[in-house]
Amino acid sequence: MKFLVITDLHQNTALISRFNSIISETNAEFVLFLGDVTDFGTGEQAAEILSELRSKVYVIPGNCDPLDLPEKIRDVAVDMHGNAADVGGFRLVGLGGSNITIFHTAFELEEEDLYEGLRKNACEGMILMTHAPSFGILDEIPSGAHVGSPAIKRIVDEFHPILALSGHIHEAIGCKVIDGTTFVNPGPAKEGYCAVIDIEDGKVNVDLIGPDQS
Repeated sequence: MKFLVITDLHQNTALISRFNSIISETNAEFVLFLGDVTDFGTGEQAAEILSELRSKVYVIPGNCDPLDLPEKIRDVAVDMHGNAADVGGFRLVGLGGSNITIFHTAFELEEEDLYEGLRKNACEGMILMTHAPSFGILDEIPSGAHVGSPAIKRIVDEFHPILALSGHIHEAIGCKVIDGTTFVNPGPAKEGYCAVIDIEDGKVNVDLIGPDQS
């Protein structure tokens, strides 16, 4: 099972063609979009952006997306905010928005709401897609502070996902394997970053792709 992961496009639609090319070149079966489709835009704008991706798309909102994104995109993508789906024999569990920030952005949730929103669908060995990262893992900002969510980390510790995907922290690009879970932040799509992930025979292979330098 091979798929493309993107996050934090922030309405930079000029890069959609790049991601469509990667979908075609890698034979990605679907796209997981981890939020911030827009840059404080509308649900209608989010739907228009998602409709341009030439693949089935599973999407959650980011903290810079409007609160009505989940309902507005349902005709063009699969709404994963607080939902679960079966993909390639795995349970895909999603929750958008971020933990509380100092910026008072549009789509922020209390830790308790993040935990309960994930726990209701969680299962052992799932694929977890959240906008915010787990506290302490791919969540470091330039000051050195860790700003991830303790609630998401608690879910990881309790349910041991095979894969935990997040964005939100643009500088924290990377891939880490901790206690059997592969954590990935593909980097901001608005700058051309993405990841292609292949899961085969229980092994997770991650290809982090940087901006096009041509």
